[in-house]
Amino acid sequence: MRSWEITELIPHREPFLLVSEITELSPGGSAKGRWRLSGEESFFRGHFPGRPTLPGVLMVESLAQLGAAAVLADGRFAGKLPLFGGIDRARFRRQVLPGETLDLAVTLTHLSARAGRGHGEAAVKGAPACEVDLLFVLVSA
Repeated sequence: MRSWEITELIPHREPFLLVSEITELSPGGSAKGRWRLSGEESFFRGHFPGRPTLPGVLMVESLAQLGAAAVLADGRFAGKLPLFGGIDRARFRRQVLPGETLDLAVTLTHLSARAGRGHGEAAVKGAPACEVDLLFVLVSA
């Protein structure tokens, strides 16, 4: 079984790489991974002072990055870049705090040469934190 390094698959880099590791990957189908939050990330200082909370939009972005890895691991999409086309039915169920680990799972529900859809879920210690349907378009990298 191959070990996947996120930076081998997507172009994102620090400070905007929001996936620490990929734990499972089915190219063109699904992926699981983790985002370990050290608590030192700069956004915690301003969101919110005295009560640091992971912004919901960053949970959605971390799921999108994991989904992009699942797409780009499929050789049919070499030289492509998935970009957001839409975000549907985003629900935030739990506050995510500094030092916690976000467990991520994305399933691609539709994939064509030009676009696709996926469903993402994020949790902390089994407790749901975020659920979202993602739409994306594929462009030349």
